[in-house]
Amino acid sequence: MDVTADGRESFVIGVDYGTLSGRAVIVRVRDGKELGSAVFDYPHAVITEVLPADMAGDGAARLPGEWALQVPNDYRDVLRHAVPAAIAEAGIDPSAVVGIATDFTACTMVPVKADGTPLNELQEFANRPHAYVKLWRHHAAQAQADRINVLARERDEAWLLRYGGLISSEWEFAKGLQLLEEDPEAYTAMDHWVEAADWIVWQLCGNYVRNACTAGYKGIYQDGTYPSEEFLAALNPQFKDFVSTKLDHTIGRLGDAAGYLTAEAAAWTGLPEGIAVAVGNVDAHVTAPAAKAVEPGQLVAIMGTSTCHVMNGTELREVPGMCGVVDGGIVGGLWGYEAGQSGVGDIFGWFTKNGVPPEYHDAAARLGLGIHEYLTELASGQAIGEHGLIALDWHSGNRSVLVDHELSGVVVGQTLATRPEDIYRALLEATAFGTRTIVDAFRNSGVPVKEFIVAGGLLKNKLLMQIYADITGLQLSTIGSAQGPALGSAIHAAVAAGRYPDVRAASVVMGSEPGAVYTPVPDNVAAYEELFREYRDLHDYFGRGMNEVMHRLKKIQRRVQAGALAPANDTSGSATVLAGAKA
Repeated sequence: MDVTADGRESFVIGVDYGTLSGRAVIVRVRDGKELGSAVFDYPHAVITEVLPADMAGDGAARLPGEWALQVPNDYRDVLRHAVPAAIAEAGIDPSAVVGIATDFTACTMVPVKADGTPLNELQEFANRPHAYVKLWRHHAAQAQADRINVLARERDEAWLLRYGGLISSEWEFAKGLQLLEEDPEAYTAMDHWVEAADWIVWQLCGNYVRNACTAGYKGIYQDGTYPSEEFLAALNPQFKDFVSTKLDHTIGRLGDAAGYLTAEAAAWTGLPEGIAVAVGNVDAHVTAPAAKAVEPGQLVAIMGTSTCHVMNGTELREVPGMCGVVDGGIVGGLWGYEAGQSGVGDIFGWFTKNGVPPEYHDAAARLGLGIHEYLTELASGQAIGEHGLIALDWHSGNRSVLVDHELSGVVVGQTLATRPEDIYRALLEATAFGTRTIVDAFRNSGVPVKEFIVAGGLLKNKLLMQIYADITGLQLSTIGSAQGPALGSAIHAAVAAGRYPDVRAASVVMGSEPGAVYTPVPDNVAAYEELFREYRDLHDYFGRGMNEVMHRLKKIQRRVQAGALAPANDTSGSATVLAGAKA
């Protein structure tokens, strides 16, 4: 039913937690129409250099490189601010809302006490970096990930192939092992190691339920089990009971209700107490039903600061370098595949902030354009290959297909004649080459890619979308909704509230119709094929062990940073700082 008990129109709310902000969207149950939305920017954003003084006090600990933390109360504030604002914009009666669902970046981990209180909210841990949320792009656990991968290969662990042969430093086990080894006191004090996707649901309904999506893709949960205690003990004897004491919990199916809105959460949001709260989920995976792309072969790319690629398949295949394949990981009855690129929009943003001279910013302002729009306009006039550049899109490491966050960005071909718009276009193309590499990996492993659908903020760049169509050789359609993940969450909320039998059925009715469509231009496809061969050569040269310069540079950087962070009377590196010493 799409009406309330008293016959009124019913609505659901989807809340999308991104890297820098959370967005709430009000959606009508009977047709998926989006009626209102609101955004709340996280006050503490992403913490990469020093813990915030308002949380950790004077002399807050400084962070080494590759760290990315967040403050969990910022997530609660999204519920307090964005949800009521979205209701106000929609002009609906809150009592007509029948369900709420959330999605989150992943793998984003929160260390908490038994009642869900984050460790950083305890005074004794406020200045301990390991007590804070580890955001998905926290890559400082690479050493732990390397050990997990080596041991899994040595022991021929069957689950490793479900993850393309490599476990990422972004995921639950690597980050948990880092916590144990760098701050054992915080590890001992932690009762649960919780995905933020599940923590925010816990805050809403009072129940801690692990969602099947992050458990499968990020938590090495396959065929009903996690890695064995024997495996974990071989990594570190104190890690033996990690699953049983810190991680394991009830697994909730996607689209089910995890519980019902508590009085406290009702007060935060202005919603009725007792409405359905859906099991948590990941931003990329909820977007597939929002795009009506839940059938096999429909590849959905959610393009923002990073890109996540998700797709359903009818058969289980081993795809090298994938983030994972999970039974029912997107919708029930199909195998859900996931791949991704750790940096996309982040790379473009980094370049405009650090690589574009002031006169370009001034020229953009005079034309009333943003710097991205201005550079895109300049780059649009170029013929393919005119800039003479090839870039590798690894400024935030490589998630797929190399699964190596020690890799770094490269631009080859620069001369004294190279202009900012040349580099900008080369970076746009590099991310498309990265996606082409993923598409090829799927196809070469027997997982057909039939359609390419794009969601996320970057779909507004028409040049970028055409480049992706030309480089992949696939017709590209964009999702008609500007709020893909939030709409996808709203679809799950409707299912959790009993308004539809399952997510696939709700997707048919509530999903968004396509927006713009981009068709590959044959001449462009041929021109990019030549450049892609050059990209692939560089990709394999630097990424597959032929030249280890990137890894050596990381080691040098880490050694120097450790020395800079250590107190004057300490020669042991940064471990003391990480465990909570004053910087």
